[in-house]
Amino acid sequence: MTNSADRLARLLNLVPYLQARPGITIAEAAADQGITDRQLREDLELLWMCGLPGYGPGDLIDMAFSGDSVTLTYDAGIGRPLRLTPDEALALIVALRMLAETPGVTAGDGVHRALTKIEHAAGDLADAPVAVRLPGASDRLEELRGAVDRRRALRITYYSATRDETTERVVDPMRVLVVGRWAYLEAWCRRAEAVRLFRVDRIDASTELDEAAQVPRQARPTDTRTGTLFTPTPDLPLVTLRVGRAARWITEQYPCETVERGPGEFWTVSLRASDLDWARRLVLRLGAEVTVVAPAALAAAVVAEANAALAAYVR
Repeated sequence: MTNSADRLARLLNLVPYLQARPGITIAEAAADQGITDRQLREDLELLWMCGLPGYGPGDLIDMAFSGDSVTLTYDAGIGRPLRLTPDEALALIVALRMLAETPGVTAGDGVHRALTKIEHAAGDLADAPVAVRLPGASDRLEELRGAVDRRRALRITYYSATRDETTERVVDPMRVLVVGRWAYLEAWCRRAEAVRLFRVDRIDASTELDEAAQVPRQARPTDTRTGTLFTPTPDLPLVTLRVGRAARWITEQYPCETVERGPGEFWTVSLRASDLDWARRLVLRLGAEVTVVAPAALAAAVVAEANAALAAYVR
C-alpha cells in the first residue's frame, strides 16, 4: 500500500518538476520519479483536483496533454514565494524552538539556522512572550537529558499504565524524544533486555548511577517517522473491523495485518491493538462507519458503552 506521506511529497515535487519540463513524456517523467506510468497518471489525475480555495475554473492546477506528453499550464500559485501569516510564523518559531530543546530528534545546527532565518523574517513577532517547554515534568526532563549527555546509567521507578503497576529498573539512556504530546526517555532496559520507551511524566523517580551507560550494539532507535510508537506483535489482541469509505483512513494511520476490499464500498480490516480498551475507543470514534467483526468481547464492550452514553443523554 502506498504511503500517503510519500505520495504527498511526490505530488508537491511534481508541480515544479513539470513546470521546468514542458512537453515531457509520461514515460520519462515516471522514470524520473521512480514510479510506473500508471502511478504517474493517477498522480496527475489527483493534481487536477488540487488548487486554491474556491476550487473552480482558474483555481485548480491544470495540465495539457498532447499524445503521450504533458505540460503544466497552471500551478495554482505553488511557484510563488511563500509568505507566512503572523500566526504561521509564530507556530514555526515555537516548533523549531521545541526541536532545538530536544536532544537526539534532529540535527541541531540545521534547526538553529532555520530558526534564525524565520526569527529575522518575523521581526518583532519573534520576541512574543512564548515559553517553550517539553511535555512532562521539567525537573525530571533536565535530569534525563543530563544523563543522556553524560552517558550515565539510571535507576528509575516507572509506572506502566497498561499493566497498572510500578516497577524499578536500571536503564542505559539513549535519547530524549517527543512524539505527539509526550516526551519519552528511550533507553536500553536491562530488565527487559531490549530498547524501551519510558514516558517522562510516568517516571516517578530517577537516580543517576556511578557507571557509564552500556547500550548494546544490537540496540536500535525507535522509528518515529509514522508519528506513532506502537509496534504490533503476535501476542496482542487481533481486531477485525468492517469499515466504510469515511473510515478507510485507519489503513494508512495504523499498521494493518490484512485489508480486504468489499463487499461494496466496505473494507474488512484486521489490526493488532495494544489492548481492547484502545480498540473500543477507536470504534466509538468511528461511529456508524465501522462494525466490529471480532472479537466478540470488543463488540460487547462497544455496545455497553454506547448504551450507557444514550441512557445518560436521555436523562
